[in-house]
Amino acid sequence: GCGSWGGNSVSENVGVKHLLNIKTVAERRENMLWFRAPEKVYIKKGCLPVALDELGTVMGKKKVFIVTDSFLYNNGYTKPITDKLDSMGIVHSTFFNVAPDPTLACAKEGVAQINAFQPDCIIAVGGGSAMDAAKIMWVLYEHPEADFFDLAMRFMDIRKRVYTFPKMGEKAYFIAVPTSAGTGSEVTPFAVITDEKTGTKYPLADYQLMPNMAIVDADLHMNAPKGLTSASGIDAVTHALEAYASMMATEYTDGLAIEALKNIFEYLPRAYDNGPNDPVAREKMANAATMAGMAFANAFLGVCHSMAHKLGAFHHLPHGVANALMIDYVLEFNAAEVPAKMGTFSQYDYPKTLARYAQVADALGVKGRNDEAKLKGLIKKIDELKEYCGIKKCIKDYGVDEKYFLDTLDDMVEQAFDDQCTGANPRLPLMSEIKDMYLRAYYGK
Repeated sequence: GCGSWGGNSVSENVGVKHLLNIKTVAERRENMLWFRAPEKVYIKKGCLPVALDELGTVMGKKKVFIVTDSFLYNNGYTKPITDKLDSMGIVHSTFFNVAPDPTLACAKEGVAQINAFQPDCIIAVGGGSAMDAAKIMWVLYEHPEADFFDLAMRFMDIRKRVYTFPKMGEKAYFIAVPTSAGTGSEVTPFAVITDEKTGTKYPLADYQLMPNMAIVDADLHMNAPKGLTSASGIDAVTHALEAYASMMATEYTDGLAIEALKNIFEYLPRAYDNGPNDPVAREKMANAATMAGMAFANAFLGVCHSMAHKLGAFHHLPHGVANALMIDYVLEFNAAEVPAKMGTFSQYDYPKTLARYAQVADALGVKGRNDEAKLKGLIKKIDELKEYCGIKKCIKDYGVDEKYFLDTLDDMVEQAFDDQCTGANPRLPLMSEIKDMYLRAYYGK
């Protein structure tokens, strides 16, 4: 043809201009990044009654529904809340039937009570299970028409999902009060719920699930048993490590993740040893878990959590323990200098996970002549912390039957590959690689 000037035909002599083809191509632009956190986060030992003042003085709330588990309810963990509500003349009701790994049936039972009570505020008190169950109840209360399986639909980018989450907070204000230093659920837009009919765990993720207020009061953490202290503490370690290595990590999340890790490695052994006799360690751990929560609320997690979710669903290992058992193998897997398959996110331009882990090692004072040596030192430091806190060496040590583990392995691998958390992992795993990590974690190789 006659180039861009003449189109298909030209009536003049052919010149240089007719030989030029000018093309317009789309320029690839960077996606906007984000940092989201609850509107209010109150921290400091003893802050609970002061923070709750706002319900009466600022917000004028009339009816509060509390969601917790039977252990916390029977041991008086909700009493400081109900006493404060009574002093403000706010009516309250409590649901305390949340079990570990809460189910849809449990959430629906709670919603029936919520619908009868019609609260204008919901307070979740507990660890991850109570907060997750309360978030699901909140959704079902605000939007009874919402289809749960639409809510649980997976997505590649949280801003561009096929299903738009309904707007929350129209009927009830949501407050999260953690009683353990681990899950970070009080500041995250996530909830994990189990379908009791199939045994499948569904992680829900949307910023509409972010609590409106988080109250991090170490007074509620003082008497956590040793097993919970260690499992939830190591859970927070994996939150910070995965958030720091995630493809979606930013400078905003990096600082929170590193500071959380420094606090955990310094104060978890003290909190584990001394419990209520070391309020400083308890408060430092409470803050570290919440900071790690803020980091992964925005940078997301990785394949360690994908695999841990399935160990919980299939073999009922506590979530923190499951993460502790998988993290070493995931660090080694992610740190490959030239990964066979890299994750995809527009900001993540080249593999740099080994260097990122070396930065974590530097922050924790781990020495090494190069990045590989620093990674080995970091894994050794994590193993020493796990051993100190009573975490066993491998899945087999927790009494998981070998035959049953191998029989369920392929299903676990497939579900872990499809888990929502896998998408932000800096190295995209093949199913055979996930299987290999599971087997090594089972036998402790």
